[in-house]
Amino acid sequence: MKISVIISFLIISSVENLVAQNSYIKLGQQALMDGDFKVAVAQLERACLIDSTNSTALLMLGYSYYHSENYKKSIAAYTKEIAINPTDATAYYYRARAKGYLGKDNQTSPADKEKYLLGAIFDLTKAIAIDPDDTRNKYYQVRGIAYREYGVFKMQSTGHSYDKARAVNSLKASIADLEKVLSDNSGRMDISALIDLSKQKLAEAQAHK
Repeated sequence: MKISVIISFLIISSVENLVAQNSYIKLGQQALMDGDFKVAVAQLERACLIDSTNSTALLMLGYSYYHSENYKKSIAAYTKEIAINPTDATAYYYRARAKGYLGKDNQTSPADKEKYLLGAIFDLTKAIAIDPDDTRNKYYQVRGIAYREYGVFKMQSTGHSYDKARAVNSLKASIADLEKVLSDNSGRMDISALIDLSKQKLAEAQAHK
């Protein structure tokens, strides 16, 4: 086979793959907008099979997995997206939320709970560093909740996992984050309620022998 024929074949194949991928991405995006996350996952998985480095497809796939409550696959998709685009604050945010759900799952082992909860805090800290001017303060709000969950986990843990000092420090960090959100959004009663809950958990931790 002549080299020119081979080159022509490769070009045609590449164009066909690109057209197919774009079609899958469009179908996945439409399904996502319609709230049909199962269909969105199916279409976007096909897009990623053609090109596993497509940032747009990975971002939407992670989001679709997240809303399908398939948190491990959501984390995997966002991890691939972050490897391609390490300054994507949205990817860190949703990966943190997925980790947060796994960190609260009763089926998760204590070691994995700690890994997921600390991972969520890390991801949200990265998101804040990338996008410090987030006007809605969603990163601080979710990190405040993650700090509380980690503080409660360290108080409820047994054996070497129990750590009162880390629990207290984490609960104080939770209050600080949530108070920042409230200072920028003084009318948010939901944040006031979250602060009260973190303060309650802090008092319990400090009183614990």
